[in-house]
Amino acid sequence: MTLPCITDARRFDASAHLPFYFGDERVGWIRRGDVALLARWPDVFEIADAGESAGKSARVALAAKFDNVTARSAALGAVIGALAAEGRIPGWRDETYAIRNTFNAPPLAFIERAASRFFGTMTYAVHLNGVVEYAAPAAPQLWIARRSDTKATDPGMLDNVVAGGIGWGFGVEATLAKECWEEAGIAAELAARALPGRTVHVLQSLPEGTQAEQIFVYDLALPADFVPHNQDGEVGEHRLARIDEAARWIEEGKMTVDASLATLDLLLRRQWIDEDACEGIAAIFEPPTL
Repeated sequence: MTLPCITDARRFDASAHLPFYFGDERVGWIRRGDVALLARWPDVFEIADAGESAGKSARVALAAKFDNVTARSAALGAVIGALAAEGRIPGWRDETYAIRNTFNAPPLAFIERAASRFFGTMTYAVHLNGVVEYAAPAAPQLWIARRSDTKATDPGMLDNVVAGGIGWGFGVEATLAKECWEEAGIAAELAARALPGRTVHVLQSLPEGTQAEQIFVYDLALPADFVPHNQDGEVGEHRLARIDEAARWIEEGKMTVDASLATLDLLLRRQWIDEDACEGIAAIFEPPTL
């Protein structure tokens, strides 16, 4: 059985986009319908688009004169500000993301987080599976969050107990500790016990653009008497769910794609679900090839 989240994680049509370049390095994807917006800044972008049948020469590139981090960031920042004012880039966060194709690579430019999907640049996130394991014969359960109805993305959907993007200046573990407290009231001492799972790779088309993201999955054993308490207003509620309930929510598409994949990673590693029920899931643990 192919679950919707697995299909959605690779729901991307390269022919409907133009690759976005800094020099010879592809750093993102821009929808063909958005290319005309960028053509208003001919001093910033070099556009070669011969239509849907175009080969590798079809692309959007930042002008070569912007050849360092400061210059690229300033040029993109002016464009992003104008597009946001027009409503083309929704969900302004006042958070800085680095444009970089691998997590530990030096930044090529800095942009507002909300613009990362418009330009289809690589982003990074951390998701935590909150696991409560009881003495036998009681079955383990998972803490699941419901996203606030005011969230810019996926409002009201079910999510992992902790999930957050990794902004510039934060490492994976520092982000995990920060998000644990903000989203669930998990103290740093407890958060430090989290164990890494696998890395999930998502490339999907969304209303706001392209999500190209690597998600670092972690598991944390939570005490039986622990109850999550959101601190930042981004979570509507928390639910303690049975494994079969969480699996059903994934199958029904009630959980976000990201949270579904992170949860499936846990269920598969713990052998709480049969891999035959997750046809195609192996691909999401490998970077997409285009």
